[in-house]
Amino acid sequence: MSKNITIEKLTTEDKTSAYKLFEKTIPHTFNKEGLASLKEDIKNEIAYKKWMIDNSLELENSNIDFLIAKLNGNTVGTVSFGPCGSDIKRCIDEEFHHIGELGSLFVLPDYQNKGIGSELINAMLTELHKKGVREFSLDSGYKSAQKIWRRKFGEPFKIVKDYWGTGSDHMIWLCKIEDFI
Repeated sequence: MSKNITIEKLTTEDKTSAYKLFEKTIPHTFNKEGLASLKEDIKNEIAYKKWMIDNSLELENSNIDFLIAKLNGNTVGTVSFGPCGSDIKRCIDEEFHHIGELGSLFVLPDYQNKGIGSELINAMLTELHKKGVREFSLDSGYKSAQKIWRRKFGEPFKIVKDYWGTGSDHMIWLCKIEDFI
């Protein structure tokens, strides 16, 4: 990847560019997955990601952290870490609910498959390791992401068949940070 890529903690000044990134990447992802007709789901996903950003920036004791990737000063990607999400909680035993979730990994379409997502993940895992976090969860219902996560993180901890409808499984990974840094 270009040496012009920087990975930074999200700041208030980055809020608008992060919002715009979600407004572009989430519909693109749904379209790529053949889900473009799910307009309400797209709208809700964008609203939820914006809420996460607001929470991370505005709440003094927020438990959500965001990193952003910038190329020549422009935001091109995001990743977050926060509490285990509702889909994971619905699908795994309560004994794992304390494990935080790596998520909100989105890279602008023109910059995908260039290593930016991997740089974001590596930077977040390094930060978490410094804070003493030892494990993380990760989930996906997107088939294209599931292929990437299998390559990067191995076989999922759990596969929930037809979670998103017939033929659309949900996959959950539980990983140790030390295995990836």
